[in-house]
Amino acid sequence: MDFTFSEEQEAVRGLAADVFAATSRPERIKDVESTADRIDRELWRELATTGLLGISLPENLGGGGMGLAELCVLFEEQGRTVAPVPLWPHVLGAFAITEFGTPDQRGALVPAAADGSLILTVGLEEFGPYVAGEPATTAREVDGRWQVHGAKAAVPVAHLAERLLVSATTGSGPALFLVHPGAAGVTVQQAESTTHEICANVTFDAAPAEPVGPADGTAVRWLLERAELALAALQLGVGEGAVGQAVTYLNGRTQFGRPLATFQAVTHQLADCYIDLEAMRVTLWQAVWLLASGEDPGTAVLVAKWWATDGGQRVVHRTQHVHGGIGVDTDYPVHRHLLWGKQLAATLGGAGSDLARLGAQLAAGVEVVA
Repeated sequence: MDFTFSEEQEAVRGLAADVFAATSRPERIKDVESTADRIDRELWRELATTGLLGISLPENLGGGGMGLAELCVLFEEQGRTVAPVPLWPHVLGAFAITEFGTPDQRGALVPAAADGSLILTVGLEEFGPYVAGEPATTAREVDGRWQVHGAKAAVPVAHLAERLLVSATTGSGPALFLVHPGAAGVTVQQAESTTHEICANVTFDAAPAEPVGPADGTAVRWLLERAELALAALQLGVGEGAVGQAVTYLNGRTQFGRPLATFQAVTHQLADCYIDLEAMRVTLWQAVWLLASGEDPGTAVLVAKWWATDGGQRVVHRTQHVHGGIGVDTDYPVHRHLLWGKQLAATLGGAGSDLARLGAQLAAGVEVVA
C-alpha cells in the first residue's frame, strides 16, 4: 500500500490549491454568503474551465478521465479554504450516473455536469436516526414507470439542482433514482439555515423517477462509500485550514513578551490536532486506495468516516479555542472552519452512528483491513 501521490495527483493538488486560494479569500466568501444562493458562481466557472469539476468523469463525456483519489485530493483542497461551492454532491452525482446510468442518462447529464452548466445533487439522508443503505423512501414500478414515495432530509442545493439522485427501497432492494425537482409530486422545502450551504427537505408523492443502475443495493452502497470518503476528505482539509489559521494567529500574538505559540498549553493543543489530522489522513487514504484498486475495503471506509467525524470536530474546536474570544466572532475566518467541521461531522450520521454501524459490521464478520 503506497500513499505517495502520482505526478498527475500532485498536479491536481497544485491546480486546485491555486484555484481555491485565488477565489476563496475570507472577504469574498463573506460576500458570497450574503447572496441568495450562497454559491460562488465565479469559482464554479473556474473549476469547470480548469477541468477540475469533471476530473473524475470519462474523457468522452467531457471529463478528465481520473478517479476517486483525484477527487479526494480536490475535496481536501476545497476544505482548506471552505470554498462555497456544492462540489461533493454535484461531482458524486455525476460520478454515479457515469458508473450506473444508461447511455441516454450519461449523454444528457454528464457533459453538462462536467462543464458546470447544470448542477446535480444527491439525497441520501432521511428523518430520524441515520441508517446507511436502507432508505425508508420507497420506489415502485407502475405501468412501466417508476414512482418515488417518501422524503429526504437536508438535500444540498436542491433549490438549484437540475436533477436529484436519491436512494429508495424497491421490492428487490435499495436503488438510485433520478428525480426532477420541478416534477409533479415533488415538494422542495428550503430550510432556513446558518450552515455553509443551503439545504432543503424534499418530499415525494408518486414522483416520476428514472432508475440508475440495478435495484439490488449495489449502486446505493457504491455511492454511500464514496460520499463518506468525500466527507472525510473535506473534513481533513477543513482541519488543516483551521490549524494553519491558528498557527499564523498564535505566532503573531504576544503575551508577557512572548508569542502565544510558545506557551506549553497552546503547543499541547496543536499537538493533539496534529495527531487527529494524521489519523484522519492515513485512514482516509487507506480506504481510498482500497476502493480505487478494486479491493474489498472491509471496515476501512467507515473507520475513515468515524475519524473524520470524531477527530475533525476536536480539531476545529481546539483551533477556535486557542483563538480566544476572537474565535467566536462570526466575521473572523476561523469561525467558518468550525461551522463546516460541525456540519460535515453530522452528515450521513454522527460519531455515535458511525461507531454503532462499525460495531454491527464487526459483529457481522466484515473484514478489518489493517
